[in-house]
Amino acid sequence: MRGLIRQHGMTLVELMVALTIGLGIVLMAGRLLVLANGAYAAQAESAGVEDGGRFAVDLIGRAVRQTGAIDPDSVADPATDTAPARVAGLDARSLSRATAGIDDPLPAAVNGSDVLAVRFPGDSGAVDCAGFPVAAGEEGWSIFYVARNGEGEAELRCKYRGAAHWSADAVVSGVDGFQVLYGVDTDDPPDGAANRYVNATAVDALDEGFAGLPAAEFNRRTHWKRIVGVRVGLLLHGSRATRGEPGGARYDLLGAGYAAVAGTEDPGSSLDEAGMTPDLRRRERRLFTFTVALPAPPS
Repeated sequence: MRGLIRQHGMTLVELMVALTIGLGIVLMAGRLLVLANGAYAAQAESAGVEDGGRFAVDLIGRAVRQTGAIDPDSVADPATDTAPARVAGLDARSLSRATAGIDDPLPAAVNGSDVLAVRFPGDSGAVDCAGFPVAAGEEGWSIFYVARNGEGEAELRCKYRGAAHWSADAVVSGVDGFQVLYGVDTDDPPDGAANRYVNATAVDALDEGFAGLPAAEFNRRTHWKRIVGVRVGLLLHGSRATRGEPGGARYDLLGAGYAAVAGTEDPGSSLDEAGMTPDLRRRERRLFTFTVALPAPPS
């Protein structure tokens, strides 16, 4: 009985110390949970951007390489060929879904994004950038450009010619910029190697001496038929802000060398996170730069 009488509960000081320690453990666990959730969200966003970029790279590469899928029996002598060029492009422009090809371009380009268009003949295995087959005897188009959707998010679109009208589908969303350069073979006679990579405006400038020529003669001589490679820069961002601090990186979509030489004359070839909105600056971001060689036309 004496032992039982001497027993007593915790003092107020002991209780406060225990509560403080317990609260600290709970706060630390909560903080670790928040950090883990943030890391998981950032990893998921990064993986999403990587997957979207790889899909776009593969789709554009296949579309460009498909320009070489020409039936040799239907190709005229390159010296007298008056068909339109297989590749065309526009600088700092967007497009409408319904207009034909790249006719009537729109000036409201997202961060100076470009337009890349390739054409190819149909056959049993030909498909456009939307995955629709192009039958033999028909001409297929795969056109890539950037436009904003109904929610204001910029997306890379694939424009194609359907059975009754032109249309366009989104390839990947979260686009900061889409830039294109064209490798021109200026040798005479052409040797199939690019002497320099320039934008669409510069290719058109090379054709200024052909202004006023009949369409057939222009098509025969245009420098767009001397394009042997296409270089693409695509900058993508995630769908939500997952970075702890706003980014301040600068992205040269076509390489630092091109940015140093022609960056000021080619809007959108360099993008700086410091000039973006606070929300966009906290998103995951990846740059994809790649070059695709055009197949040589049948001889």
